[in-house]
Amino acid sequence: MPDPDQKQPQKKPGRPSGKNNGKLPGGPVGNRYSRGLFGWVMVFVLVAMLVLIFQNVSGRIQTLGSWAEFTNLYEQGDLKAGTIQLRERDIIAVRKAGVDGPERTVRVKFDPAVKTQYTDWLKKLTGGKFTDIGGPPMWQLLLFSPFFLTVIFIAVIWVVILRGLRSGGGGGGMLGNFGRSKHRVFHKEMTNISFDDVAGINEAKEEVDEIIQFLKNPKKFTRLGAHIPRGVLLVGAPGTGKTLLAKAIAGEADVPFFSISGSDFVEMFVGVGASRVRDLFKTAKESSPCIIFLDEIDAVGRKRGAGISSGGHDEREQTLNAILVEMDGFETSDQVIVIAATNRVDVLDPALTRPGRFDREVVVPLPDVTGRLAILTVHAKKVKLGPNVDLERIARGTPMFSGAELAAIINEAAIIATLMDKDFIEHEDLEEARDKVKFGRQSKSRKVEEDERVATAYHEAGHAVLQVLLEDADPLHKVTIIPRGETGGASMTLPIKDRYTYGAKWLGAMLRVACGGRIGEEIKTGDISSGASADIAQVTRIARTMVLEWGMSEKLGFVRYTGAEGQEQMFPEREFSDETAAVIDDEVRRISDEAFADAKKTLMEHWEQVIAVAEALLKHETLTAAEVETLMKGEKLSKPTISDLLAAEMKKHTPEPTPPAKPKPEDDPPSGLLPTPA
Repeated sequence: MPDPDQKQPQKKPGRPSGKNNGKLPGGPVGNRYSRGLFGWVMVFVLVAMLVLIFQNVSGRIQTLGSWAEFTNLYEQGDLKAGTIQLRERDIIAVRKAGVDGPERTVRVKFDPAVKTQYTDWLKKLTGGKFTDIGGPPMWQLLLFSPFFLTVIFIAVIWVVILRGLRSGGGGGGMLGNFGRSKHRVFHKEMTNISFDDVAGINEAKEEVDEIIQFLKNPKKFTRLGAHIPRGVLLVGAPGTGKTLLAKAIAGEADVPFFSISGSDFVEMFVGVGASRVRDLFKTAKESSPCIIFLDEIDAVGRKRGAGISSGGHDEREQTLNAILVEMDGFETSDQVIVIAATNRVDVLDPALTRPGRFDREVVVPLPDVTGRLAILTVHAKKVKLGPNVDLERIARGTPMFSGAELAAIINEAAIIATLMDKDFIEHEDLEEARDKVKFGRQSKSRKVEEDERVATAYHEAGHAVLQVLLEDADPLHKVTIIPRGETGGASMTLPIKDRYTYGAKWLGAMLRVACGGRIGEEIKTGDISSGASADIAQVTRIARTMVLEWGMSEKLGFVRYTGAEGQEQMFPEREFSDETAAVIDDEVRRISDEAFADAKKTLMEHWEQVIAVAEALLKHETLTAAEVETLMKGEKLSKPTISDLLAAEMKKHTPEPTPPAKPKPEDDPPSGLLPTPA
């Protein structure tokens, strides 16, 4: 039992009794910043004093070129009487205000060795009416002496730099701030993000829901001895919503959210990153329960010893070691959850992803068609949509689009509709926005030569016809010869489903469609161009992946020939022999040659249809899938051509000629007169 005579510590009234004792996270912020602020105030006062002294001493003094000039001013009466002073190195006087300027001090400088001669000259000139004050004041000699300036400089270093370093261990001071974390703290009112704002990743939301339950009611889990995972690793492609999901977790749990990027730990000074890690985790523990969010953790969490490293003192490895130690130092009662995000999980150090650290990996995938529709619906609430907008069609036409790209489509459509002075967004605005995000902006002003335009039309017609003819290819959406970005034209598809695996038949159809552009262009013009460079790259990439990774070569069999995923070496070793490398090259060439031959045979058999589509492209520039199919059936299109549209536009802006005025009755010629022969 406590001794009744012993005084018990009393709490001061009005002071919070929480964990932080009424202080901000990170300790006594006021004391830390006051020391650094005092040093900066001293520097500012010193600089201001020096500037004022120099301005007062030399800012308004005009130095004359010679004694003769001083003599002329005196004889002309331009100098004030009683202001002439003889000093150790110069003669000064006050010049009256006049045409040459306002009243100011002038002086004549001389060597102290000839002061006697200048004294005699001054006695003759003024008749002894001057004041001999000797040398400058003692305070000027002291202030401008090299010794005094050196002492001032050393004092500044002592007060500002050394004092900052001395207090740097606690995170304060000027240089001590290098070791302080650059995190940003968000609260629920600041993020204002909940799970309702996150769409298209339902499985990921369900997986992190238990984290929210733990932060809201930790006793529910600790009752049976369970503990929540220390770290959660969000893995997914760029733009899939990893950061948004982390903010939504903090918003739903209503806890502080400490956000920092992996690159913020790395500085030019070795050891600063580790110091910032320690400061971040210390601050987070004082504010628990909370969430620490490390964005782009692969910047500091890469495998140690991979590639060329500067040794044991490498800054990234120091930072990674600090993260590992801090995550091991969590107590069961520390309600701090670390969430990290990366799109390169293959390069992370195994010690970072082991159980006890980031042992929960949540995959944030690219949304499927249902998820894309949900994402578009969320972003569409912020804009005005017209009655003809079909978001489901846009969702079907955006396979492999991330959430960020879908948000960009809505925003671009709003911009397009605004520039066209519309009252709401129409479906064609969304279509144009999708093409702009995927292929780039239309280059309507680019001047294209006729022969190049013809080659582009037959190039795109070759793609489009094969897209329609091949059963295993994705359906055609539209084809255009209007330049977009760096491309001269484009054939766009509208997949009927999302693909997570790729069949050999579909890959073969993709190869043949890609070859169709070069074939159509070559047959028509008798020449080939660099316009098929993107198609060649696509064919090569697909064929090489089929051989190296997917085992789709009969000669090479069911074997993977690429290196291990995430293997980062300066000079990666090849895991197969030279003979196998030659076979790989032969198989890649065989697959591409077979696709090219089949595509050429198909286009030659349907060349009349290619001509019909290409000529229609030259007239209309853009064709839909239905219009392409109509042309391939031998039918004609009824829509106006580009020339018709331009003529109608010109007619709309051309003023109609006014009819000539009828002659008045009195102006009519008298009857009986014959017309004058011309």
